[in-house]
Amino acid sequence: MRRMNKPLSAADSAAQTPIAAEVERRRTFAIISHPDAGKTTLTEKLLLFGGAINLAGQVKAKRDRRSTRSDWMAIERERGISVVTSVMTFDYDGRVFNLLDTPGHEDFSEDTYRTLTAVDSAVMVIDAAKGIEARTRKLFEVCRLRDIPIVTFINKMDREARDPFDILDEIEKTLALDTTPMTWPIGQGRDFAGTYDIASGEMRLLTDDGRTVDRQPLDLASLAAKNPMLDAEAIAEELKLVKEACRPFDFQAFREGHLTPVFFGSALKNFGVKDLLDALGKLAPPPRAQVANTRKIDAHENAMTAFVFKIQANMDPNHRDRIAFARLCSGKLRRGMKAKLTRTGKPVTLSAPQFFFAQDRSVADEAYAGDVVGIPNHGTLRIGDTFTEGEELAFLGVPNFAPEILRRVKLGDPMKAKKLKEALQQMAEEGVVQVFRPLDGAPALVGVVGPLQLDVLKVRLAEEYGLDIGFDQPEFQLARWIACDDRKKLDEFVSANYSSVAEDLDGDKVFMARNQFILDYTRERAPGLVFNDIKDVKKEAA
Repeated sequence: MRRMNKPLSAADSAAQTPIAAEVERRRTFAIISHPDAGKTTLTEKLLLFGGAINLAGQVKAKRDRRSTRSDWMAIERERGISVVTSVMTFDYDGRVFNLLDTPGHEDFSEDTYRTLTAVDSAVMVIDAAKGIEARTRKLFEVCRLRDIPIVTFINKMDREARDPFDILDEIEKTLALDTTPMTWPIGQGRDFAGTYDIASGEMRLLTDDGRTVDRQPLDLASLAAKNPMLDAEAIAEELKLVKEACRPFDFQAFREGHLTPVFFGSALKNFGVKDLLDALGKLAPPPRAQVANTRKIDAHENAMTAFVFKIQANMDPNHRDRIAFARLCSGKLRRGMKAKLTRTGKPVTLSAPQFFFAQDRSVADEAYAGDVVGIPNHGTLRIGDTFTEGEELAFLGVPNFAPEILRRVKLGDPMKAKKLKEALQQMAEEGVVQVFRPLDGAPALVGVVGPLQLDVLKVRLAEEYGLDIGFDQPEFQLARWIACDDRKKLDEFVSANYSSVAEDLDGDKVFMARNQFILDYTRERAPGLVFNDIKDVKKEAA
């Protein structure tokens, strides 16, 4: 397996097999940030510069503006937030980009964590006035666990911002991540004039209409003449300090996740976005090897492999469809091919795989490692499922997290109990909520990470299934998956705690505790049993 320590040369590319050449063209990345840092706006502008759309929307859309392309659910448009992962595939500069716009709100962290298992790099968006925020830090740690290379975009430089050196210092100290500025802001707030390209020594100016112009030779004197608020001498000294004090870019350190290249700009004004997109094409890695339960799968292998990291139902309410989002890990997917679903051992015909552009879609006649495709199905696929061309393996790393909130669903019309059961089953398969069914026959509980997930569940059940529901507080507060190498000991524990044990979607046993004290007390008196707050979906499937 070739190690990617430098960008692929033209000679290397020409010597590759057709599949390997296509794989090298792929860039699959996610955008991560704290809420309100400008992540969804940046997504829109990346699509705009990539030629994928002609008019970018604004997050807080009014009646005469477009809603954002990646936020397609009604609740997203109403609240101006992303609550599901959107997948957008587009071509730019000879490469294929798969952009995954993740939910920024912490209540939807499970969706984000699963999405990060499907990407090869990430863009970290930081508000220039606020710096590193709690959600950013948490998402970064997830990326670090997977050694995902990160490109940083310091956003909102057209507003009042902190000193750029302070932001870089905070990144290095808070995240223990080396930084290399690739561009540098010229002014900030109302006086933000553009950016300086450190490698070329040129500048790119912000124009009155919000569009960027080509780079041009640095001319601080003429720039200061046009904008008297800019201090040409101070800017010159600052740029000199940047060149002398900041570490040079180390390609290998970036690919290993130890260093981040930093870009400055304003997504709202389209500024700095093209530089970021160009950098993703040149610096971000092509599809990387993926770890399975039996071996590591190289992206350049000829046999097709893929895993499901997300399920989405009713993207098209008219057709009541269910789409499994699958990341291709190796080989080539061809429309109509048969693949093995390793969880069941049964063949599945991929008759209509689809590329996505948020809720818009097109049939994918072929796709390669790194691509994300949608696979229509009727409930046969689950998060964590693995597809192969016959080999017995299961990819690892897609997690389920123990819920922080448990609720019983209160149904307005008892005659719709069967419909509610089916709807909750589908919502659980999507990962919208977790559903726990007590062994003693008590009504099912739903588990979520945050309260906003409950709002989404209520809205979707009403709009997509015609179910009017409410929530009751159950007697339980905590849920933990229980496991034991000794099957007899596990069965004995379940029998002794029958009224406090439930089954999840996969039939795995879950201990329901009334509070932390009871959980600790039970754990101490059950030697040999493990009470897990994270369940690896793929590992369980294996």
